[in-house]
Amino acid sequence: MDRTLAADLARLPELLEATRRAAADALATLDTRPVLAADGAAPHGPAPLPEPLPEDGSGADAALAAFRDRWEPRLSASAGPRYLGFVTGGATPAALAGDWLTAAHDQNSNSALDGAGQDLERETVGWLRELFGLSDAHTGTFVSGATMSNTTGLAIAREWLGERLGVSPGEDGAAALGPVRVLSGAPHSSIAKALSVLGLGRSSLVPVPTLPGREAVDPAALDRALADSPGPAVVVANAGTVNTVDFDDLRAVAALKERHDFWLHTDAAFGAFAALSPEHAHLTAGLDAADSLCVDLHKWLNVPYDSAVQFTRRQDLQARVFQNSAAYLGLGSHPDLVHLTPENSHRLRALAAWFTLRAYGRRGHREIVERDIACARALGAELAGDPAFRLLAPVRLNVVCFTLADDPAPARLAALREAAAAEVFVTPTVLAGTPALRAAFSNWRTTHEDVRRAAQALRTAAREIA
Repeated sequence: MDRTLAADLARLPELLEATRRAAADALATLDTRPVLAADGAAPHGPAPLPEPLPEDGSGADAALAAFRDRWEPRLSASAGPRYLGFVTGGATPAALAGDWLTAAHDQNSNSALDGAGQDLERETVGWLRELFGLSDAHTGTFVSGATMSNTTGLAIAREWLGERLGVSPGEDGAAALGPVRVLSGAPHSSIAKALSVLGLGRSSLVPVPTLPGREAVDPAALDRALADSPGPAVVVANAGTVNTVDFDDLRAVAALKERHDFWLHTDAAFGAFAALSPEHAHLTAGLDAADSLCVDLHKWLNVPYDSAVQFTRRQDLQARVFQNSAAYLGLGSHPDLVHLTPENSHRLRALAAWFTLRAYGRRGHREIVERDIACARALGAELAGDPAFRLLAPVRLNVVCFTLADDPAPARLAALREAAAAEVFVTPTVLAGTPALRAAFSNWRTTHEDVRRAAQALRTAAREIA
């Protein structure tokens, strides 16, 4: 064994304790360090130039010291309470513990030949199914994020189209399907990316008109679009759009199956968590009707990146797409996880989710969801009451979509973001042609004090750029 590696093995408890202290220090300063340090800003300066690969290593202690000196000060405080860009959660204490143990046990949980990892995953999926109000008709599998969840769901949809047409795209290729239509009102960008990966093509995505002033699909327009073209289709319903957290009427969309032949994939990456709030659960009514379903977990479940789950009613088609033909991996009536996703190597992502669900239960996670919704409403009210800003949509759940009241040019919005970035981080967008910003609340640490600080930082930044 390499001498340095052997020395680290002999001192492993001390090294883990040093790492624990470094992690605790980083988490303890989340509230005080810049949410997003500007490139080149004091005291840390721009990112260091790459170093050459060392010929002889210096050991874990030296590596930890180098990381803390060169890279840690330049990382964003994305685990903290005022990182409101994208839709980013944090890691609850229990989820963090589960993730550390995931690395320690280092399971490849894809095969029944190796331990109980996939049994733990199935238990966790069962808890999630119950959390979101899904029936036992849905089976689920952990994947890396919403993009992979959407890709997996649409891959199953692709095989369903083949079943309808008497071919198998998994065997014969996507070209065997001929032209494919994927209809959606306001799909997330990952849908087009998935269609590109799956060989169906970005141009197969057919935009359907949305309701006036909304991002929710117009069910009547969807009805007409399905009637206008022959043959089976795929419909992507949206349960929580990125800009305004608008929800399609999932029951109305599912009811169209009585007249049209289509696969219903529902993208509920973070909107599914509305099911935890009695005030907002009606938004997810009809979620169970999906043939496949995407839910992201490193958003509102607050487990570390990367983690998501995909559900489907047709695990048989899922296994037909992703089956691994190695002789030592049997398919069986309950296929191993290796047959259900693109991954042959499958980190035990479920453990972090298992820990946080076991530790805090439905009630604890409902409190996080409801507090984040209340914080989003509070920020929306603060900005609506300030003449420098204009809300572009009502605060339906946990996202505030806003812009400058005067001259909302992209350059001015970028200047606003940069001026406020040390205190609050928001991301740019465009809504109905208007350049805008969006603040998304999904972190378990966020409180109304953070809302106050964020609002003040945005007001100060608006005065500066004026």
